[in-house]
Amino acid sequence: MAKSILIKGAKIVNEGRIFEGDVFIGNGIIKEIKSSSSPFPVSDGDRGWFCIDARGKFLLPGVIDEHVHLREPGLTQKGDIYSESKAAIAGGVTSLMDMPNTNPKATTLKIVEEKFTLAAQKSFANYSFYLGATNDNISEIERADPCRICGLKVFMGASTGNMLVDDQDSLEMIFKRSPLLIAVHAEEESIIQENLRIFREKYGDNIPFEAHPLIRSEEACFHSSERAVELARKHNARLHLLHLSTAREMELLDNSIPLVQKKITGEVCVHHLWFDERDYREKGPKIKWNPSIKNESDKNGLLRGVLDDRIDTIATDHAPHTAGDKDHNYLSCPSGAPLIQHSLVAMLELYHRGLISLEKIVEKMCHNPAILYRIKNRGFIRPGYAADLVLVDLNAPWEVNSSNILYKCGWSPMEGQTFTSRVTHTIVNGELVYENGRFDENVKGQRLEFNY
Repeated sequence: MAKSILIKGAKIVNEGRIFEGDVFIGNGIIKEIKSSSSPFPVSDGDRGWFCIDARGKFLLPGVIDEHVHLREPGLTQKGDIYSESKAAIAGGVTSLMDMPNTNPKATTLKIVEEKFTLAAQKSFANYSFYLGATNDNISEIERADPCRICGLKVFMGASTGNMLVDDQDSLEMIFKRSPLLIAVHAEEESIIQENLRIFREKYGDNIPFEAHPLIRSEEACFHSSERAVELARKHNARLHLLHLSTAREMELLDNSIPLVQKKITGEVCVHHLWFDERDYREKGPKIKWNPSIKNESDKNGLLRGVLDDRIDTIATDHAPHTAGDKDHNYLSCPSGAPLIQHSLVAMLELYHRGLISLEKIVEKMCHNPAILYRIKNRGFIRPGYAADLVLVDLNAPWEVNSSNILYKCGWSPMEGQTFTSRVTHTIVNGELVYENGRFDENVKGQRLEFNY
């Protein structure tokens, strides 16, 4: 049975406030939150509880990453549920939502449930899995239970094998009849292919990585995102635009109403707030993502979208590839990179630079994913909610290097970066799963549930 935990003297960041307080956890849930006025207790193992001295540290709700690629089943040379959820926990991420482009692709409810079975055995973090859309699986989509599955992933215009949904009638049917939130990867393939043809004529097979944002261009992103928004409005569907990468796409989003009332929402990923086109010269294949990292004005426009609430959530699109996979020229190099271990500390670095507040980071990475996906009793520090919590030391510098990278692929685009902040403790469902580099291998996450 889990011990009860008293987190004592933390600076609690929650629901737009920062205040010093204590949090008492029992039976996996938050029991009580109060100001730190009582004497500091001593842990009592005999009574089944212990105390975490959180003085000088900040307590946040566990990060909910709605957009990850754990690579299991079928692609486990890149990553797996065990390794990537462990990296997530070390980074303060307590809940994950995994995409369907595994092998086999999760385009049937049976395959989705098989992934849930794997996660129950292996995942340190809480978990859910998207059902993937195709041109011809509307019958599976209609049978999906939104109380038990986080959403429907639609690769709309992005080439991903048989998961590319490029038939207009199929798209109309999906937006009209899906009971699930529709999460879309929006890039227009015809524009991308024409841009690629131009660069191949110029460079042959030796296209520089600096061309990536010109090939997978602003036009390709905006055109497809605009089309998705039109479909959502036509059918009154719930649409979530994933990994927005251009300032122009902010035109498609609304900040005049509360998130709980929005039907069309947007996500930005950490790498689009961190890198820009100048970084291709040094990082090259390591920062080749789809959609592409674009120019500095796009990066700044996306951050403005976060601050003015046009963008609702911050995620990672965590997508590990082996170092060998990435060590190829532009045309052969796969897109995607691992990020989940470093997403929270990267955003905290932007806080240290004066670009975003702690309250806004918690809103976009913890509260809003819970609101948008209607996750049951998570994402906030509230009595009665699941005790998914993270303690961070905002003044404990460390450098990302091969000795502390936990991704199965063994590398990170953040390698060599010194972060000012460090995750010291991660609690999942009231269990202390991570403490200063040590893991409790016996702790497993739970299947996320949704309020519909």
